[in-house]
Amino acid sequence: MKLYTRTGDDGTTGLFSGARVSKDHPRIAAYGTVDELNAHIGMVCAACDPELPFQQRLLEIFAQVQSRLFDIGADLATPEGARNEAKIRRIDDAQVAEAEGWIDEVDEGNVPMRHFVMPGGTELSARLHVARTVCRRAERLMVTLSHSEPVGAATIRYVNRLSDLLFAMARRANKEAGVKDVEWVAGKK
Repeated sequence: MKLYTRTGDDGTTGLFSGARVSKDHPRIAAYGTVDELNAHIGMVCAACDPELPFQQRLLEIFAQVQSRLFDIGADLATPEGARNEAKIRRIDDAQVAEAEGWIDEVDEGNVPMRHFVMPGGTELSARLHVARTVCRRAERLMVTLSHSEPVGAATIRYVNRLSDLLFAMARRANKEAGVKDVEWVAGKK
């Protein structure tokens, strides 16, 4: 089978339901950004040293997260009531609770925040912050889509928690490396 099909040459793409929509449809923008987020998490994983306990734990968590992001992509590519809906797994409250558990686990090793934190510090932390910002964009696009078509509330909550998890991980990555958070310094008027 060839990698290219030529079916998208007219500016449309197929949903898992079989329907075709414009490549700039809000549904495509949302799941495309989830795919971009997954690629950034792959970059985070590539920067992890599995010999370091905290980074090994990140790899374990991300093994689950990356699979859930594929679930979310399939969810967003399959409108409710679509013919292939039974073949996909939609995010539910159990996955949201799992993400909250990871946030608590990671953040308990962080110093309580007393200031706004700027992205940066170590390379691993910076990569986590980039992933966090892409995650927030994915969430915004999912909310935009939800104004015109149904999007699972648990799916949006999961992506919201994931951005919090990435933030906690970025701070912890700096702490584990002995690097302080980069503090925001307000400009003067």
